[in-house]
Amino acid sequence: MTNIGFRILPAPKRVPASLLKQFRGVVVAHLSDSMNRMPAGSGLRPMHKGGQMLGQALTVRVPPGDNLMVHKAIDIALPGDIIVVDAGGELTIAIIGDIMSSLAAKRGVAGMVIDGAIRDSAELGASRFPVYARGVTHRGPYKNGPGEINVPIAVGGMVVSPGDIVVGDADGLVAITLADGPTVLKLAKAKAREEAATLKSIAQGKADRRWVDTALRAKGCTF
Repeated sequence: MTNIGFRILPAPKRVPASLLKQFRGVVVAHLSDSMNRMPAGSGLRPMHKGGQMLGQALTVRVPPGDNLMVHKAIDIALPGDIIVVDAGGELTIAIIGDIMSSLAAKRGVAGMVIDGAIRDSAELGASRFPVYARGVTHRGPYKNGPGEINVPIAVGGMVVSPGDIVVGDADGLVAITLADGPTVLKLAKAKAREEAATLKSIAQGKADRRWVDTALRAKGCTF
């Protein structure tokens, strides 16, 4: 008999390494713009020293303040996985700290996302291992369960499914389905070229600002 709330589903197929590699250096803002700014991940901020987070989502759902299934996720994670945890946004009890993040890093995990709290913030803040979370507390977690692995979850208002491409930087993070990956990547790189051209025109004193008045007139603004 299945114990509802305790389940580990099969892992999805791997994101091709050739596709994942192309996301290196692509900024989250451009990826978000390329998805019509629909992804959220609101309230989750980087807790590490800096640098891009990039990998494939290994999703975990746990009750607020309990990390038993997060331990299991670390044990079964493959190199390049990002462990993404829906912990209900609870800020009074931490889900991970320095020990768990160090263990994950040693196993080749590419980062951790906690919709909840972390502790050992000074140690995590000095590390290059990517960790995103909603907040910090000194209170440690319970290890009772239940929990689920490789199920669709929500973190910061953003749906993350097992196997999604996850990208994070100083602005936050986005999750992209494997099916949408090539299209979003192409649009984001075009956006980067467009913004580079705009910045160049600003530096040269040639920025065309006529679009502002055009937009205002279209909305009936008089001036």
